[in-house]
Amino acid sequence: MSEHTYPSVKDLTLEEKASLTSGGDAWHLQGVESKGIPGYMITDGPHGLRKSLAASTGETDLDASVPATCFPPAAGLSSSWNPELIHKVGEAMGEECIQEKVAVILGPGVNIKRNPLGGRCFEYWSEDPYLAGHEAVGIVAGVQSKGVGTSLKHFAANNQETDRLRVDARISQRALREIYLPAFEHIVKTAQPWTIMCSYNRINGVHSAQNHWLLTDVLRGEWGFEGIVMSDWGADHDRVASLNAGLNLEMPPSFTDDQIVYAARDGRIDPAQLDRMAQGMIDLTNKARAAMSIDGYRFDVDGHDEVAHQAAVESMVLLKNEDAILPLDPNGGKKIAVIGEFARTPRYQGGGSSHITPTKMTSFLDTLAERGIKADFAPGFTLDLEPADPALESEAVKAAEAADVALVFLGLPEAAESEGFDRETLDMPAKQIDLLRRIAAVSENVAVVLSNGSVVSVAPWADSAKGILESWLLGQAGGPALADVIFGEISPSGKLAQSIPLDINDDPSMLNWPGEEGHVDYGEGVFVGYRYYDTYGKAVDYPFGYGLSYATFEISDVTAAKTGANTASVTATVTNMSDVAAAETVQVYVAPGKADVARPSHELKGFEKVFLKAGESKTVTIDLDERAFAYWSEKFNDWHVEAGEYGIEVGTSSRDIAATATVELDGDGKSLPLDEWSTYGEWESDPVGGKVVAAVNAAAGTNGLPVLPDNAMMRMFLQSMPINSLPTLLGEAGKTLTSYLLDEYAKLTK
Repeated sequence: MSEHTYPSVKDLTLEEKASLTSGGDAWHLQGVESKGIPGYMITDGPHGLRKSLAASTGETDLDASVPATCFPPAAGLSSSWNPELIHKVGEAMGEECIQEKVAVILGPGVNIKRNPLGGRCFEYWSEDPYLAGHEAVGIVAGVQSKGVGTSLKHFAANNQETDRLRVDARISQRALREIYLPAFEHIVKTAQPWTIMCSYNRINGVHSAQNHWLLTDVLRGEWGFEGIVMSDWGADHDRVASLNAGLNLEMPPSFTDDQIVYAARDGRIDPAQLDRMAQGMIDLTNKARAAMSIDGYRFDVDGHDEVAHQAAVESMVLLKNEDAILPLDPNGGKKIAVIGEFARTPRYQGGGSSHITPTKMTSFLDTLAERGIKADFAPGFTLDLEPADPALESEAVKAAEAADVALVFLGLPEAAESEGFDRETLDMPAKQIDLLRRIAAVSENVAVVLSNGSVVSVAPWADSAKGILESWLLGQAGGPALADVIFGEISPSGKLAQSIPLDINDDPSMLNWPGEEGHVDYGEGVFVGYRYYDTYGKAVDYPFGYGLSYATFEISDVTAAKTGANTASVTATVTNMSDVAAAETVQVYVAPGKADVARPSHELKGFEKVFLKAGESKTVTIDLDERAFAYWSEKFNDWHVEAGEYGIEVGTSSRDIAATATVELDGDGKSLPLDEWSTYGEWESDPVGGKVVAAVNAAAGTNGLPVLPDNAMMRMFLQSMPINSLPTLLGEAGKTLTSYLLDEYAKLTK
């Protein structure tokens, strides 16, 4: 069928339009075959395609799925700080969708890691919205470059698993706009995801699926979203209300199309709104036609495994490397003990709806065997939450005692974190820590390799290890990637996308986590993660953006130049001072000066990962747009840039700042109309009101206008006083002054 003959909503009956707004089954869009509208498949896939073997029959099965490349989940990939690499992962995922005839892959998930106990932190990107948006956009753009759609999720404020199907997230407008919506906004504006999946939860009392402000006013009206909005599976509780709010597609079907038909007939749904929602579904299928018409396509299994390999290498964060214990020399003659079941049975992905079947699986032990690297292995513990096995522990301690260096693989078993529940502690299983301490008692050279989807407590046991490599969840190629880094083939280059606190109770969200009586208050506002820790000087174990390398780097020649009224450009030179080729990530933070609202001490607003040969230097340039300096003003109901001086910090983590420059911005000049509830201080600072106040001062003592007090205490009261309260301070003359201010202002603003 050529493009000009594609059907439109005008060709459909009311019943057919209604049918398009609900799925055909759990994994298919509803088609209208008689009108040439196919019912394409859509299925899970934040970090790889999870096409259920039962999907063709429409059944839901979270276990059995067709083989697909398992890339590192976002917990790891986010630490790469490499948008180009993430785009390659997206391209590969799109190609696998073509082979499996999947029109839309359900991901990525860009919800903020509000609290490290969140059960889905493994598939979300960061505590920082700028980083989350500028990384995850690569998945969207990469997949869609192959003619396959994505579903950006979960829109919005799905930041916990506890009571997730109904919890009411009570969030200020400012926190929503600055923390919980920007990743979605950036991706919508730059990559136009074909679909967006709304979340289960309520936001300030309204279910996301029925939230007209969220789905229509903000998403489509403000951001210009052109695609369709679908529900999370079972998140639509009122089809009529949801369709009116801007939800195109209910998933899975509830077999209630008659509700839409009746509502359209009796006027509860505007026919034009139903047409818009149904036409969106037709447009979606039309975009997918070309890719879904490719028959016999087969993706490059080995090529995609290599992309997964590279992604895994860049996902690792080296936290500690005392006495340069890493890298190890595979040919150095030292006896190596590998301890921990994770080395043999890797935990390479998270649990729940994103769990996929890899095309191949290579453990660290597999890789050692393939590369001929000798090591003694002892599992040490079982991958569950059961008590320790004394026999396994004794075997592991003996292996460590007989070796020159012990590589100890620790982490969280799958039972400890998954979609569906939140964690209760940051600690790893006690049996693993006890084993580590026993090993440290017999070995001076211990390096720990961590496997976990969200941060774990490190400080309580860090003194038992000279080296700590945080590998997160590495996907199917984790084995060779670990070997590359541990044996020095490649220098680690990952940076933390999430702060590692010393204690979970240091996290500001803990005061309201995970809520009570069906709601959760986001009382910390915009002070999430490092925005809180850095602003209030709270000690952390490892700061946001942190990560060591086998190389050493220097950042120099930092400059910041104003490029517009409220924009700037930052340049810096980064030099590899070592004899090891490696990568460093230059991070740019904006530090606002004095502000009318409480602002974080600094916020990430730009970054660039730079790969450098030994001794090489490169100069990077990072442009800062007006948004980089703005905060969301609830007074203006808009973004606002205040005039004044801003610090531009360039460094390698939020607490490792190499240099700071400053820029003086003009501000956006926004002001609200003044009235009797505006304070005298607001009148003085307003461009128009200030002229009226100047006239008052000039005419003081005449025409009934008072001479204003000039002592500090009285001026303080005057500054903060709404002008309708001036009689409290000035008596009868206060009434005259209030009337004069309002009359003169009206003349100047006609």
